[in-house]
Amino acid sequence: MSIYLASLRTWLDELLQPGNYPDYAPNGLQIEGRTEIERIVVGVSANDALIAEAIDRKADAIVVHHGFFWKSDPPEITGYRGRRIRTLIRNDISLFGYHLPLDAHPEYGNNAQIVRALGATRTTAFADSPPIGWLGEFEEARPREEVMDQLTAITQTPTAFLDGPEVIQRIAVVSGGAPRYFEDAVDAGADLFITGEASEQSQGIARELGANFAACGHHATERFGPRALGDAIAAHFEIDAEFVDVPNPV
Repeated sequence: MSIYLASLRTWLDELLQPGNYPDYAPNGLQIEGRTEIERIVVGVSANDALIAEAIDRKADAIVVHHGFFWKSDPPEITGYRGRRIRTLIRNDISLFGYHLPLDAHPEYGNNAQIVRALGATRTTAFADSPPIGWLGEFEEARPREEVMDQLTAITQTPTAFLDGPEVIQRIAVVSGGAPRYFEDAVDAGADLFITGEASEQSQGIARELGANFAACGHHATERFGPRALGDAIAAHFEIDAEFVDVPNPV
């Protein structure tokens, strides 16, 4: 079975509402390939390794969290950026990128999916405007050590500063490079803030606020949304949409 590229684009944009989020890169269709799509690869970042996997799997489109054309990038399409784009164009493969929309989505977003994976119930959005993070609560408070062990199992060994409660009822999640929201999480009443990366200040803030902080890997915390989105694409269109993980320790 195949679908039209235009149908996939419309469905993704209606689902993720990219126009709601001022972002660091364009969200949506970034590279236009062939008109009809039979196979889709979904991943975290549009790097050479993921593109090669898509070609090996004869994919017609790639959907990622980290796409191209970041505001911090130089405007010239040269070097490794040029090679990536040329490879996609030569192989007639479309590329979709959804950054903040795929962090924030209440069902398929990285943050909501992490809350669910930990067995908590998603409650309130927080962090930024519009908000991109989610608070979650456990039905019963859990020992901090138990929650940290589960985090390690579903992400990777965290960089953790544990100066807060030893029992966790409420968590706050903002995946990726988001240590700047630590204080927002504490203000929202979270017993544990979960993100992907730590900053130099994270340790001091944890100590001085008496709070718990866990940085579980930028890549590791941002596999959840793409995987869930791939499953949703496959179910909605009855098409082959496969999540492919290119491991990254960062």
